[in-house]
Amino acid sequence: MSSPYQRQEPEPSETVDDLILHDEESEPSDRSKTASAVRDLASRIPESLTAIGRDISRTIERAISAKDEYVAAVKVSPDAQEKLEQLVQAGVFGNRSEAAGFLIDEGIKTQAALFERVGQKLAEIERLKAELRGLIDEKPR
Repeated sequence: MSSPYQRQEPEPSETVDDLILHDEESEPSDRSKTASAVRDLASRIPESLTAIGRDISRTIERAISAKDEYVAAVKVSPDAQEKLEQLVQAGVFGNRSEAAGFLIDEGIKTQAALFERVGQKLAEIERLKAELRGLIDEKPR
């Protein structure tokens, strides 16, 4: 009588050899069926790879065209981190990233005059670069 607590030795298993084809046992028709199946499978590989490439391409296009979904890794002070966490805990935002995005947008709105001046200076810099390129392109006479 055996107890559930007694370890039972596994019985020696018989080797199942009927699934293995040995060279002397295989028939020519079996080989041709196998070769045909392999060729059929191999012929579908380019089609599958094309479909995978198409799916990847669509995914990338969707990611690129996603509006307002840019990710920027930024370092923030411990105080800023605490404030972001408070906004999340209060349920105002779902996560710190959303809270940071909101605060960045609001900061940009608040500093509209600064960004106007920056835009003007960048336009002036671009004009000066074009002027310098013009000097270089001129040939001495």
